[in-house]
Amino acid sequence: MNAKQKICLIGGTFDPIHLGHTYIAEKCYRELEMDKVIFLPCKQSPHKLSKQNAPDHHRLAMCKLAVSSLPWAEVDDYDLIAPAPSYSWRTAEIMHEKYPDSELFWLMGSDQWEAILRWNRPEHLASLVNFIVVSRGEDPENINGFNFKHISGAHTASATAIRKKPLSNQSRAWLHPLVLSYIEQNAVY
Repeated sequence: MNAKQKICLIGGTFDPIHLGHTYIAEKCYRELEMDKVIFLPCKQSPHKLSKQNAPDHHRLAMCKLAVSSLPWAEVDDYDLIAPAPSYSWRTAEIMHEKYPDSELFWLMGSDQWEAILRWNRPEHLASLVNFIVVSRGEDPENINGFNFKHISGAHTASATAIRKKPLSNQSRAWLHPLVLSYIEQNAVY
């Protein structure tokens, strides 16, 4: 019998996607031996309802460019076409339908792990996925009924700083060259 395919899901606004996102995805892929990593740009994070994002089509295009040279990564637009806000449990249900013979993992930072019980239907999400918690070294706290793996990783890239000064030398260092070119050509920020 073949082992289930291990798929890591990474949700976020990716406004814009930067090298920090792909760095953590690659660590997860390599260290936890994932078969595939799927980036899920969301229409509107339920945790950031007042934030105005760059247009969906730009964020989707930038994500596709950022992973274009990563054979183990892909981008899925489900969260962009589903009704807002983007609830993780709903996305996990859809991913189970798309990949019925797979084991799904949800990658998140330790800040979101600490807030997971305030998410919409967290126990249901926990029944659909195993979590991967990325931290800057500290071990995440156990949450009863929630399975997780821990990886350490840090990257200095900041989407907020990129949006404020998209053409600065720092932003250029944090962006995939194709994403930088796209931002410049389309005046995204």
